[in-house]
Amino acid sequence: MKGPKLLHLHTLKGYGYKPAEERPTIWHAPGQFNPENGERKDDAAGTTEGNGKPQKFQDVFGHTVLELAKKNSRIVGVTPAMPTGCSLNIMMNEMPDRTFDVGIAEGHAVTFAAGMAKDGLLPFCNIYSAFAQRAYDNIIHDVATMRLPFVLCLDRAGLVGEDGPTHHGAFDIASLRPVPNLTICSPMDEHELRHMMYTAQLPDKATWVIRYPRGCGSKPDWHCDMKEIKVGEGRLMYSPEKPLPGKKRLAILTIGPVGCDAMQVAKEIGAAHYDMRFVKPLDEKILREVAENYDCIVTVEDGIRNGGMGSAVTEWMQDNGYTITVRRLGLPDCFVEHGTVSELKKIVGIDAESIKQTCLHMME
Repeated sequence: MKGPKLLHLHTLKGYGYKPAEERPTIWHAPGQFNPENGERKDDAAGTTEGNGKPQKFQDVFGHTVLELAKKNSRIVGVTPAMPTGCSLNIMMNEMPDRTFDVGIAEGHAVTFAAGMAKDGLLPFCNIYSAFAQRAYDNIIHDVATMRLPFVLCLDRAGLVGEDGPTHHGAFDIASLRPVPNLTICSPMDEHELRHMMYTAQLPDKATWVIRYPRGCGSKPDWHCDMKEIKVGEGRLMYSPEKPLPGKKRLAILTIGPVGCDAMQVAKEIGAAHYDMRFVKPLDEKILREVAENYDCIVTVEDGIRNGGMGSAVTEWMQDNGYTITVRRLGLPDCFVEHGTVSELKKIVGIDAESIKQTCLHMME
């Protein structure tokens, strides 16, 4: 046989295991299950409203983008082969003419969505953080250079658990922070995700990047009235009434859901806690307040430490003449391996106990 050959294999996902054959989407990542009867361990979150449990961040995104699309006719949804994985299928089922699955082609998803943005639409382009790396050039050249109205939702940001080193959303902050014309943020909880999505679709907001993790949030009452938040404005979440005798005054700065653990630590040890909300632009008012009123800073993020939010804080302090000590917590300079999210957070030092011990050491 001479010349090019095309071998086309038609496969059956889950072949040989009946539960997987019958429900291939669910069994793409089933978690723990009984191999004899196919019974899966109960999920920590529900997938419907009003079941009394915190929802998955992806489901909050899915319901919220549909809610926004009903009021804003410019909104369209785009995803590269992950409508169920990112819950865009919620909008797709109700608005099939305004949602687009472009297949496993992340770069094309961004450029395709950018074309619609250039023509007056407002795309919510949802890509897993680790796979958005394939679209880095497209984000820069096809979106950021023109400041297009474009919302890039990075699902699975941070540690994703058993999916392992190829799937951890470790590098999005460090890689996108240097790119001009981007607003980069991460919600601490589901309400904040809704507020950020609402704000991003308002007029003249240009290009937004919203990163959020795999798995559940922390609020069973995740559905809230959405409101605009000021771009680049963080929040003081906790401030001790008075400094602890003989201890250095410490402020914890966080980005994303890891702030929930940090806030509990702050209350326990008498430190201040700020949810920065935005990596770009940083809240300079908070940074100046912290630099002038505290002795040291601990930054915490669920992303690569080098070049991340902690690096941005350190750079700002240096550029503005402050000599306050900053300790950065985040993912180390390696590819984090497999394990549950709780196990991996402990290993890399961003679980509640690790944050606590780091802060106590800094306060000595």
